[in-house]
Amino acid sequence: MDSAFQYDHFLLKRQVFALTGKFRLYNPQGMLVLFSQQKMFKLKEDIRVYADEAKTREILYIQARQILDFSAAYDVVDSQTGAKVGVLRRKGLRSMLQDEWEVLDASDRAIGILHEDSMALALLRRLLLGSWLPQNYDLLLGSERVADLRQRFNPFRYDLDIDCSMDTAHRLDRRLAVAAGILLATIEGRQN
Repeated sequence: MDSAFQYDHFLLKRQVFALTGKFRLYNPQGMLVLFSQQKMFKLKEDIRVYADEAKTREILYIQARQILDFSAAYDVVDSQTGAKVGVLRRKGLRSMLQDEWEVLDASDRAIGILHEDSMALALLRRLLLGSWLPQNYDLLLGSERVADLRQRFNPFRYDLDIDCSMDTAHRLDRRLAVAAGILLATIEGRQN
């Protein structure tokens, strides 16, 4: 696994004024460790993650299995080895009111869930407050909370804290946590 994924905490920043989604991920010391840019005019989501902004070394990719899929499944693959890390699958109808994703292992077995903090707050976001009420997600493996993905309030840009520090046993592959953050920022970008 690439050393960029050694951290328990990342800050994801989505560039607001760009034709395609640009994402920068910083380590706890504020250094850029990952960069991603969506490709324009792709019918099937294909997100590449690089070690730097020059895109000299691809280290991870996230790819939708189908073109328009309400309950989309995204394979997360280590670019250096070609091995599938896992899958993030959006729960279609459930995500209309409150975002919910299934976390699957490399063999497509369900191992966890990623969900928005509460139904009441999710409805407030969708119906009244929009981005004025930042989103918060919990990632659970079984019944154990292993990560928190929390949007920072900022009306001018999208910042997401990815915190895996409560996962002291390292049950969650940090590549899946990063992929979840990028997918949430991508989908949030489309909804806004």
